[in-house]
Amino acid sequence: MRVKYFPPKYDEKQFHCIHCGVFAQQRWYDTWINKVNRIQTGMRVSECTHCGKWAFWFEERMVVPADVPVEPPHNDLPDDCKKYYTEAMNVFGQSPRSAAALLRLCIQNLMPHLGQSGKNVNDDIGSLVTAGLPVLVQKGLDFCRVVGNHAVHPGEIELEDTPEVALSLFNMINFIVEDRITRPREIETLYNQLPESNRKAIEERDARRLT
Repeated sequence: MRVKYFPPKYDEKQFHCIHCGVFAQQRWYDTWINKVNRIQTGMRVSECTHCGKWAFWFEERMVVPADVPVEPPHNDLPDDCKKYYTEAMNVFGQSPRSAAALLRLCIQNLMPHLGQSGKNVNDDIGSLVTAGLPVLVQKGLDFCRVVGNHAVHPGEIELEDTPEVALSLFNMINFIVEDRITRPREIETLYNQLPESNRKAIEERDARRLT
């Protein structure tokens, strides 16, 4: 099950730690230079109460570690997709366009896990729509496809100028995995816990409806 992600944010009392990934309380400290008179540096430090590690902030922006606070990959994101997601996380701070292009590859590799070929993302989405894909998920997939295409072939969306658009791809991919992989599996697990007689009665009911 997907857990809501609260990214590190300046002066917030609790968020998901950039080091351990746990949603935990944060302690904040000012830093000083010790000369004849103490001088405040303008840099602040947040300390995670769960792992005890520090993050350093300057002008309300995390500078150490330099990782951008991106939502981590969904636990059910397949490994061959997760490698692109993780690489996109690592480069997002330096190049939102590169991250978006990697996330498009992530979506393309996700398609076979959704029963599609993975050769043409647009055709695969169309096939899923024909099979009854909910409109909301279709829009999420098309968002990832279009933004990813613009990252490879710059057009109307300038991702270096609007990194928030590229950042939203991470959230969108996790939403798609939750809807298309996690929830169906959870429902199937619960359904299989029903007594066999009940499942057989349901199957007979559905068979009658098709005749």
